[in-house]
Amino acid sequence: MKNTDKKMIELGLETANRRLVYWDRIWSEYSNDKVNIGEKLALVLRTIIKAFPLHKDIRALSIGSSNEPQFRILETACRGGLYLLDIEKAALDKVRERVKRQSISHVKTIQDDYKKCFFRDKDAKEFLLCQLAGVKVNLIALHHSLYYCREKNWYEIFRNLYRHILARKGAIHTVLMSAEAGSQNTTTWLYNHFAGKYFGLRNDQDLLTFQKELRADKYFRPAQIMATSSRVSFWADDFKKFMAVIWMILLYPDVCPYSQRQREEITEFVYKRLWQKRKPLVQKQDHMVIYRDIGFKGLI
Repeated sequence: MKNTDKKMIELGLETANRRLVYWDRIWSEYSNDKVNIGEKLALVLRTIIKAFPLHKDIRALSIGSSNEPQFRILETACRGGLYLLDIEKAALDKVRERVKRQSISHVKTIQDDYKKCFFRDKDAKEFLLCQLAGVKVNLIALHHSLYYCREKNWYEIFRNLYRHILARKGAIHTVLMSAEAGSQNTTTWLYNHFAGKYFGLRNDQDLLTFQKELRADKYFRPAQIMATSSRVSFWADDFKKFMAVIWMILLYPDVCPYSQRQREEITEFVYKRLWQKRKPLVQKQDHMVIYRDIGFKGLI
């Protein structure tokens, strides 16, 4: 291997030591993911706002996306209260600093694990009372936050969110990487290949299938449940930044604690197969919206 290649691989390995909040910032800056989410979120908000009188203030709960760009959309649209729930202290600290600096009074940060908050009926009730002051929200956003929850637990979480946290009129907007794997430069293929090789894992989190199951469930039958898919592309000329997103996609280290040797193999693969050939990282992602008591066909 050439010395130049070795140095580049060393740079790619270095960024594995950074935190999730850094990786996510690179993804936000160099992909059109947040643009795509923002466009869909705007449609959901348009639907909700149309369902209410003009003087009604919207309330929202954002789960696991506290420091993302859609904060700007939610902060301005949800004047009745915006609650940001995240397990990452670093992400919340950035929001707290901004809230204080810009004198934003209607935003509250909550550091906790959403799986513990909403998996059980009694915990969801406690969250409503203690964190939301007993007042339900009109919008719940789960933007790329379901990766850390097993699909077999999704139903209980969504049922408790729908039953105890979502107001009588409102929506739940969810975004997730598609379970469909394409070529080697797709996020799903990379995860299936390396997580499967080393940990026997595979991306079986299928939001499109889940929305069909919810539509067939009697508990959600009164709701409008719809889904759509989008294509997102990521590229950075800086290999360290490119690898930052790879580590995020591969769920290192919380789900997949790859060893040093394994990280070296992954970095060399990405460098030679993708970055040197200037192949962008491609992600197909799915959107699902659950509309409650809207009274007309919602947008997605």
